[in-house]
Amino acid sequence: MKALIVDDEVRVRKAVRLLVDWDKHGIHKVLEASGGDAAAAMIQEEQPALVIMDMMMGAGHGLDLMAWVSEHTEHVKFIVVSGHNDFDYVRNTVRHGGIDYILKPIDPEAINLAVTKAMSEWQQEEEDKRAQQQQSIQLNEFKPVYGEKLLSSLIDDPLAANAALKKLHSESVIPVNISTAQLLLLKTDCSDDMLLKRFGNNMELLHFAIINIANECLQGKGTAFRYWGSPHQIVLLIWEEAPAGKITDEINEALELTMQRKMHFGAAIKGPLISLGDQFKQAGISLLRRNLLQTNQHLHMYNPATVPPAFTFADAQDHWKIAVMSGQKTNIEAAAKEWVDKLLHGGIITTEWLNGWTTDMHAFRANLLREVLPGDAEQVLIQLESEDDTQPRPNAEAYTFSLYAWRDWSSAFMHRLAEALSKRHAPENGTIKEIVKYVEQHYADELSLQEIASRYHISREYVSRKFKQEYGINFSDFITEYRIERARMLMQNPHLKLVQIAQMVGFQDVKYFSKVFKKLTGISPKEYRDRSKCDVLP
Repeated sequence: MKALIVDDEVRVRKAVRLLVDWDKHGIHKVLEASGGDAAAAMIQEEQPALVIMDMMMGAGHGLDLMAWVSEHTEHVKFIVVSGHNDFDYVRNTVRHGGIDYILKPIDPEAINLAVTKAMSEWQQEEEDKRAQQQQSIQLNEFKPVYGEKLLSSLIDDPLAANAALKKLHSESVIPVNISTAQLLLLKTDCSDDMLLKRFGNNMELLHFAIINIANECLQGKGTAFRYWGSPHQIVLLIWEEAPAGKITDEINEALELTMQRKMHFGAAIKGPLISLGDQFKQAGISLLRRNLLQTNQHLHMYNPATVPPAFTFADAQDHWKIAVMSGQKTNIEAAAKEWVDKLLHGGIITTEWLNGWTTDMHAFRANLLREVLPGDAEQVLIQLESEDDTQPRPNAEAYTFSLYAWRDWSSAFMHRLAEALSKRHAPENGTIKEIVKYVEQHYADELSLQEIASRYHISREYVSRKFKQEYGINFSDFITEYRIERARMLMQNPHLKLVQIAQMVGFQDVKYFSKVFKKLTGISPKEYRDRSKCDVLP
């Protein structure tokens, strides 16, 4: 703290300097002035906490200096030291807020007590001032939050909209005469790492900057605020009869100048402030349906008509399936290129469509896994979904759009699926070979589909389907054909009777054996044996 001694006599200023224990009172700098005029200039420049002054001075009367201090400073404390025991002087000292009136010669105890009292009052006032400033800061911080909450409630809570609007009118957030507005939605790109880095990866700070820029451009035509229902959405309400396109162009010019970015706005149809929920939905739909190929258009008006995509995933599904089942990367890349070419040929791509195609691709993957790997489909699907997190799809709501990034993502997505199928096929083929080997060794035993499935811990349906795929026949027919083939070989031995051969290949009934044999070879076992003697076997 600083103190100023004002007296036209040098010896008095020196006496005051020596008598006061400045360190005890926390005063680190003591200044001097020889008159009221010089003191006023020094007070303006140095802003001392305490002034110790004489009443009678040649250059500027003490009464004039007191009046000036009380008018032009807030917290400066002063003590009068005078050689005149005049009641009017004392009264004026009290009237102007003086701490004490001390007569010369100066008593050391009296002046130190006066300085103690002055510094105590000054410090208390400073603390009160800081507390008031802090309270004011907190109030100013709270006001925008409170306003955002009320504005958000116009969207979220129709039942409380009337009450919220009245409060917004009373707080001068929205002019009293305003009851309708047009809602615009600005959705920030949370994947824009370069921009976020400039704001210390603090999305709230980025939102704060965007909202300030938007409100600067609106200038009473509306207001911009952070919507509490979603962390990445900023809402603009325009109530003046100003074209939305002109306002958004001004905002984007300012954003481009400060952030090197232009952002997209979804615009609803103007309506009452107490039913902003419908407008919010309209603005969201406007953004979802914006044509991503039109890079220079940033304002997207709501259109209730839904435009169906010219090319759906279903149109490419068969091609994708063939490419994936081939397991060849070149085939998958060709399918991805064809998909992108057809999308470009349509001339329009929307975020809504990309989200739909992504859903269709995941459904295609799940269905193909269940078709090809019925027993392990869910386990493989969980593994692939975890891999999706390491190779996420492009952001369909980013400021910029690259269809080639989607091509590369879809190609990688399908390639991972093909690899998963290929890895599972190898063990599966080995399992079928093991089953065939077991049948060849135990064909004479009672073999059933259930027994084989249990032995190899797979489903009956899977065994049946794989035999059909690999051999063109079901499992029971495979066993029967193998048994008859072994019977034909045994018939080359003339010493074996048919009943013995039937039992050796797994038929307990020789008549049933003969019936099956004839069905598969076209002749009876006896005829077959007779022909074998003549070497004319079929």
